[in-house]
Amino acid sequence: MIIIGCDYHPGFQQIAFVDTETGELQERRLQHREEAEKFYRDLAAQGMKVRVGMEASGHARWFERLLSELQFELWIGDAAEISSRRVRKQKTDRQDAQLILKLMLKDDFPQIWVPSWENRDLRQLLWHRHRMVQARTRMMNQLQAVALNEGLRCKKKLWREAGREKLESFQLAPWASQRRRDLLELLDQLNPTIAKLTQAIEEEVKRYPAAQRLRTHPGVGPLTALAFVLIIGKADRFQCGKQIASYLGLVPLEKSSGNQRRLGHITKQGNSLLRFLLVEAAQVTVRSLPEWRSKYCHLTMRRGRKIAKVAMARKLAVRLYWMLRKEWDYEQLTKFGSHAGQPGNRHGVK
Repeated sequence: MIIIGCDYHPGFQQIAFVDTETGELQERRLQHREEAEKFYRDLAAQGMKVRVGMEASGHARWFERLLSELQFELWIGDAAEISSRRVRKQKTDRQDAQLILKLMLKDDFPQIWVPSWENRDLRQLLWHRHRMVQARTRMMNQLQAVALNEGLRCKKKLWREAGREKLESFQLAPWASQRRRDLLELLDQLNPTIAKLTQAIEEEVKRYPAAQRLRTHPGVGPLTALAFVLIIGKADRFQCGKQIASYLGLVPLEKSSGNQRRLGHITKQGNSLLRFLLVEAAQVTVRSLPEWRSKYCHLTMRRGRKIAKVAMARKLAVRLYWMLRKEWDYEQLTKFGSHAGQPGNRHGVK
């Protein structure tokens, strides 16, 4: 069997590999894609069993597809965990590849959960809609600025038929008029595109019973429910709600020593889209549930609105986690509580 430690870069990869039968150790630097693809296809042609280990990184989709096609085993590791195992002060590509190989040979490689190809493709649907909505918002803000410069302030009414007629009726300078016309045309193109993507998300939610259960929670729509199911994946990967909050970057940075405890801003680790959706959904939940509204107002007076929003998003994330893990809907969650069946774990994992 060939075990390969791969230090992956967008344009090349540095590898250290060993043949477990002969004990022969080699190192190579492979350029993407031709040289690297030829190297792995040659191994497959020789009938070799291959296991490749690499850090979690972006821009490696083609490489993962290649290894899957060749039926090679791929281990993806936690980059932070791997970095913490580095002892030497020097850091080079060769040493990184050697470290990954060493961890694999010692059976100490910090392997992480990897979503399926279908899961990743559905995430592209969520991201695509999110970016389209962001683009539409930027265009609408620019058109609002055009209206304000002409003395028209009607907020959301600007997008109704009467508001748009007023916006189009303004006599503007040539380039300002061109800008208004182009923005309106782009807006007309984006609206049906976003509607189609939203409908596609609605259809995908029907294929996931877990997402349908999450939708029963007040404030949680199809986009948030589907994103939570896809990004969290297997709920039993986490032992408690604290780990979910940490995974999503909804906990504060901490630099404590001795008797001093220093907390900073939230870490913002994990998936930024899901974190954004949870913050937005939590605001709807606050408006829907009196107990949440009371908690939010109390936190706002004590710590400020920004911290209160994040705190409610964290609370929502923990609730959705327990609904996903226990396969509950909202009614069952309120009936049994998030810690039902776990009397020995009142305060989570220590």
